[in-house]
Amino acid sequence: MRLSVVALSLLVATAAVSLTGCEKQTKAPFQAGVCLHVIEQKDGTLKFNPVAQNVPSLELCAAELEGMRLRFVRLGSPNREMTGAYQGKFIFLQKEGIYLGDTYEGARFMSLVRTGDGRLAVPGAMPPQ
Repeated sequence: MRLSVVALSLLVATAAVSLTGCEKQTKAPFQAGVCLHVIEQKDGTLKFNPVAQNVPSLELCAAELEGMRLRFVRLGSPNREMTGAYQGKFIFLQKEGIYLGDTYEGARFMSLVRTGDGRLAVPGAMPPQ
């Protein structure tokens, strides 16, 4: 009985891993030092527009994109979220902060959080309130 439970769980785990291999995985282009704004087209494809050249780090690219997002909001844009890319990584600017991902559809990991006044900070850098 116990052996069949282990065998069944191994079978389910193998099936789950093999199904994730079939999932669409859109990767960001790797262009050294180029910060890109990403727009999802109506047909589901992604369009990459350069925002800045010779950007030395991912954090500075995120800052460029955040400045662009704020300018769009001031002009009346209803969209409060934005996506960018830098050297093969996707940058997701969202209400809670900035997330990074290796693929457009995949997992996202928090990089910077928003403080109470809207600024961006490293997670854990702000004292608890």
